[in-house]
Parts: sequence; structure tokens; C-alpha cells
Amino acid sequence: MYAVVVACSPKQKVDESRMELFTLVNANGMKVTITNFGGKVVSILVPDKNGKLADVVLGYDSLSQYPSGNPYYGALIGRFGNRIANGRFTLEGQEYTLATNNGPNALHGGPGGFHNVLWKAKPFTNEVGQGLELAYESRDGEEGYPGHMRVTVIYLLSQDNELIMAYDATTSKPTVVNMTHHSFFNLKGEGNGDILGHQFEIFGEHFLPVDSTLIPTGEIRSVKGTPFDFLAPHTAGERIFQEDEQLKFGNGYDHCWVVSQAFAGEMVLMARVTEPESGRVLEVRSTEPGLQFYSGNFLSKKEVGKGGKVYDFRSAFCLEPQHYPDSPNKPQFPSTVLKPNEHYNQRTIYRFSTTAAAGS
Repeated sequence: MYAVVVACSPKQKVDESRMELFTLVNANGMKVTITNFGGKVVSILVPDKNGKLADVVLGYDSLSQYPSGNPYYGALIGRFGNRIANGRFTLEGQEYTLATNNGPNALHGGPGGFHNVLWKAKPFTNEVGQGLELAYESRDGEEGYPGHMRVTVIYLLSQDNELIMAYDATTSKPTVVNMTHHSFFNLKGEGNGDILGHQFEIFGEHFLPVDSTLIPTGEIRSVKGTPFDFLAPHTAGERIFQEDEQLKFGNGYDHCWVVSQAFAGEMVLMARVTEPESGRVLEVRSTEPGLQFYSGNFLSKKEVGKGGKVYDFRSAFCLEPQHYPDSPNKPQFPSTVLKPNEHYNQRTIYRFSTTAAAGS
């Protein structure tokens, strides 16, 4: 097991004077605040079953805390989300070497990945709602990846309490791409205890077993009869303490579910999470074949966030739509190769709703 400890890359000097905040609002009172530093979602205010608003994502009070804080709070992840074994892959006969920032492996695009750069931001409004367009040019060789990439990511808040994300990228050379989003959610409200009582449904009949460094073994295993079966609702804490090798490797859940083996890039319902006390419900839809469920296993009392609240062990969860980890080294997995004259496209929706109000 490897705790995530990543600092801002020494190559990336963050000009804090260029860090900005943008707030998207809809008619229901939902608010999403985003910074152009790492495309990070710094807060999501959503109502509970009685209409009371709370911020449901971990983060910090001040923008100045983000460059030195947890690098993945609310982050836009790229070029390659999740892990690549030993920080190496071969593409068209050439081997590429990446920074190993998670034990022996490369994680989330490296120390200077998309989560640690300044994006050009342009707010807009359309018939769906208020949005923010982020653009970034990733130079050839950045963090070891080939190809000059032009990337656009759109955040859009709908009137149906949906945070819609649309990713687009092109490259000058063949490269690998696997972008995702990394908000840490607690539907009770950030800093309000652990997430073990949250009820999860994950609509994947298979998951990817990992080795002790959290790299997929290449097997696609049925969830049937395992603690990874969330086809029917189960709380996060119901089976997380079972004697299971995979749970031991992940220190809990830190695995990718196979939602679509016959990957077709169609929008599908991946997961639903219900928090019984607040009645808040989060649904995740995406065009990606996999969904990483992370149960906050490496959070600790050292994590101090908004209002001085301590973000303790398993005080948040992440649901990250993506291609499978280590895909560049697993030819049996759906390809993450992007070639010149092609477009990388990914769409994800986080939809918030509530159960019935108390007494209704």
C-alpha cells in the first residue's frame, strides 16, 4: 500500500496572482466553485432533503493553500489518471519514462500533471446553465509524455443539479490519455465524519484486481460473492473490514470497476450513492468504461481543510470515471492511445438529488 504524497513539480512555479475562482449557480441554489489552478472544484453546495445547503467536497478556505495542500482535492486529472506500472510504457516501439510519484508507479499524470498547472478560463452561459471553459496546452515531453496536446475541459451546471464535464484533446504525436475528475465527496457535508454509512450502488459486474502496489493484474474478475459486489445497495463500511486480499492491498476500496466491457463510448449510469441522514443522492454517469471507487483510505488527521476541520481516515470518497489503470501496458484493456487527427472525448455527469423530505 502506498500513501499518496505528491508535491508541486519543481518545474512548475505557480504564479498565485493568476489563480482565479469562478462560481456557477443554478435556480435551485446549487453552487459550484472552481479554480483555474488545476481545474479544481473547490466547493459544491447542494441542498439536503430539507433544503439545507452544505458543501459536499473536501478542500481549503484559501486558494493559496491549494499549491501546497493535497494535490487532488477536486482536481482535473491528466494526462493519465490513475497508475502506470513502474512509470514506463512503450508506444509504437519507443519506451517512455515517467516520474514515479506513488511508490514504484506513476500516478495521475505525475507531479506536474494537469492538477498542478494554470488553465486559461472563460466563463459562459448557455441554454443548459452556467459554465466554465478551461484550456491548456501540454508541451511535447511534459512529464515524460509524447506529443503536444491541446486540451479543453468544460464544466457546466444544469438546472437539474447536474455538474456536467466535457473533455476534448488533440495531439501532435501518438500519446496516451486518460483524463478524470477527483473530487473527494462526503454527502453529509465536508468534515462531518466518515463515509462508511453512505450507501453505494456500482453498476459493474466485474472489477480489476490489483497487486500490492495497486496495479491491475490484468484479470477481469466477477464481483459475485466478493465485497466488491455493489449491484445491490451496500454501505461502504458493511464489508470494508473483511479479510480479503484485495481490500488489504487497497487499505479499503481503491479499485476500478468494469462498467462497460464492450466499450462503446456511450453515456451510462455508473454509480449511485445515498447518504441516509441528509437524504442527499449522487449519481455518476459517464462515457468511460471504468469507474475507480476510492474510500479515502489515505486521508489522515494531518489533513486539515475548510474551517480548520480535520479530514480523517475515510472521511470522503472519490468516484472517478476513466479508462482502466495501466492500460498502456495491458493490450487486453480498452486502448488509451490518441493519434494525430483524432479527438479524445470524454463526458461525465455528477447529478445531485435528494430522497423524500422528513415528514413528507
